[in-house]
Amino acid sequence: MDLGLRGRVAIVAASSKGLGKAVASALAGEGVHLALCARGSEALETTARDLESRHGVQVLRRALDVTNADAVSSFVKETAERYGRVDICVTNAGGPPAKGFLSITPDEWRAAVDLNLMSTLYFAREVIPHMQRRKWGRLITITSVTVKQPLDGLVLSNAVRAAVAGLVKSLANEFGKDNILVNNVCPGFTLTDRLDELSAVIATAEGISRDEVQARWTRTIPLGRLGRPEEFGAFVALLCSEQASYVSGTSTAVDGGFARGLL
Repeated sequence: MDLGLRGRVAIVAASSKGLGKAVASALAGEGVHLALCARGSEALETTARDLESRHGVQVLRRALDVTNADAVSSFVKETAERYGRVDICVTNAGGPPAKGFLSITPDEWRAAVDLNLMSTLYFAREVIPHMQRRKWGRLITITSVTVKQPLDGLVLSNAVRAAVAGLVKSLANEFGKDNILVNNVCPGFTLTDRLDELSAVIATAEGISRDEVQARWTRTIPLGRLGRPEEFGAFVALLCSEQASYVSGTSTAVDGGFARGLL
């Protein structure tokens, strides 16, 4: 299927590894030119070179902190100046730590808000005017299945990522008239470094192995396995495409059926 994305320009945040990298790879495979950012320059450079060589697309890359509004603004401006357009923006950031509610400090709450909510807001504020001028845009946020089904021990993620979903719905309503589609994608248990970190925290707390933790998660998934990053990336690419041109304001789980709710 031709997704109709060749020649488009996409910003993908936190894209040196994990889900962000999978999204960038899927878009590059469709002929999308990229602007990638992440905290670490070394892994980012490796990813960028790989995508350039495999797919023949242009890749702008910058190491930056997505909680810094000025850095995000400069990055979006540089992207627009280099490519002459910004069509797609996929916001993404590492998840906040796994902790119980009473052990979380006010500063940790502020850090979680900055990391997951404010970073999304910063990108949206910068890219939407570029999309408005062309009357075409895709703003995708990557959050978590906790938007659909809160998880024990992840109260920071449960709360703050739900706020991102509220922002997504609001932006979809406000900017639909400009043909800007805004959607949220909620990954479940997917084989990334983040999953390893979470399983390690739980394993330590319970005195069991990480493999046991992941096996327990697997038993809760109707498909009977953990997700692969490339499956997630493929779905996001589809959501960015012309084939999904009537989809906006959604929060869609990519979780193998883990979330049990109807919505």
